[in-house]
Amino acid sequence: MNIHEYQAKQLLAQCGVAVPPGDVCSTPEEAGKIAEKLLAQGAKKLVVKSQIHAGGRGKGTFKNGFKGGVKLCNTAEETEQLAKAMLGNVLVTKQTGPEGRLVSKVLVSAAPDIRKELYLAVLLDRAASRPVLMASTEGGMDIEEVAAKTPEKIIRETIDPAVGLMPYQARKVAVALELKGELIGLGAKLLLGVYKAWWESDASLVEINPLCIVRTPEGKDVLQAVDAKLSLDDNSLYRHPDLQAMRDLAEEAPLEIEASKFGLNYIKLDGNIACLVNG
Repeated sequence: MNIHEYQAKQLLAQCGVAVPPGDVCSTPEEAGKIAEKLLAQGAKKLVVKSQIHAGGRGKGTFKNGFKGGVKLCNTAEETEQLAKAMLGNVLVTKQTGPEGRLVSKVLVSAAPDIRKELYLAVLLDRAASRPVLMASTEGGMDIEEVAAKTPEKIIRETIDPAVGLMPYQARKVAVALELKGELIGLGAKLLLGVYKAWWESDASLVEINPLCIVRTPEGKDVLQAVDAKLSLDDNSLYRHPDLQAMRDLAEEAPLEIEASKFGLNYIKLDGNIACLVNG
């Protein structure tokens, strides 16, 4: 089960992972009020992000002609206008297919002063039957493209599930990400928090792309999860009623919803040949 970016950030924040301040809303008026609050707290710029279960939102196009599902702005009035252009409209990205996805919520956040973008993920290595921490200095890019063109830039750290991610492993990855000074300790702490979120939610994937080095108004560099994706293991949802409540049926295919009622996993494929698997 996939959840929205704002929900993934909430779970990460509960595990001590820093995220940009912000809130989710479903009306332009609410977006304007969130923007006013963030600006009063000292935000210099704001970002409005469409909430759908698909990547490529920033380069997507709405069926009403509006371009971009992720937009920067400076005022509450601009925020409200952008939210109005996004909410209730269908966004088409490289991952949605031509039918697109209806945007019913937007996330309004403070836009951080980004100095460097990194990549971070925790997932299950099925070949090794162990969790693996993947990281890269090439954040903000398609990680599969990075792996194909420059595999040497992918950092992999296998984790023993009996003991979890160890502090020395977290520091090792932080150093490999070319973090310096205080950021090494901050990075190690963040990595431990990300693994905690993955483990405690029974997730199959936690991905932060980009994980950013951000300059605060005081001139200090910190780390923030600027974007986040979290996929949950359907088979473990019975243990997490709070996470199951995050399910957004509007983001799922009707056939997948119907199949799940009978305990079946339906995967839509191209073509017209069906495959019924029992193994």
